[in-house]
Amino acid sequence: MSDGPFLVVGLGNPGPGYAGNRHNVGAMVLAELAARAGVRLSPGKGPRARSQSGEGRLAGRRVVLAVPSSYMNESGGPVRGLLDYHHLPATDLVVVHDELDLDFDVVRLKRGGGEGGHNGLRSISRSTGTRDYLRVRVGIGRPPGRQDPADYVLKDFSATERKTLELLVAEAADATELLLERGLEAAQNTVHPRS
Repeated sequence: MSDGPFLVVGLGNPGPGYAGNRHNVGAMVLAELAARAGVRLSPGKGPRARSQSGEGRLAGRRVVLAVPSSYMNESGGPVRGLLDYHHLPATDLVVVHDELDLDFDVVRLKRGGGEGGHNGLRSISRSTGTRDYLRVRVGIGRPPGRQDPADYVLKDFSATERKTLELLVAEAADATELLLERGLEAAQNTVHPRS
């Protein structure tokens, strides 16, 4: 495990119209992490211009917490800018994102792998030139019936889901902290059996 700092990025779309969407759960988790760390996210300049970010400590580690200000499918540019600005390798990148292939309220951790059709991950992999970054996958479940996944992720969480959304966001934030504190394998051993 690196000494960091780690770049922890929560994915979502900008603006109030998207704030409650399933696709924005990564940004929700990032907001929770920023609150826990007492980090204020503010617009950057230069290479950091397309994100809201702040620096602090989380789980005993130095971190840069960030939410791209771009749309989801353009997340890679802001992430690359932040990695370059802070002189960080992509292996010290943690991306928190929504995951269709996990049931709602399940959190999983991994490094690398495919993007599963997730445009934010695809953009980041393309911009960084690697898929070998850490991921906190926050389950949102599959769309019901024949609903298009692209429409599903841009809808707000259902009334039933909203009752436990706060708990899911907290669990994903806990998992992120464990990942930073203990490393991937130890964090997986704690997080995965519980979900």
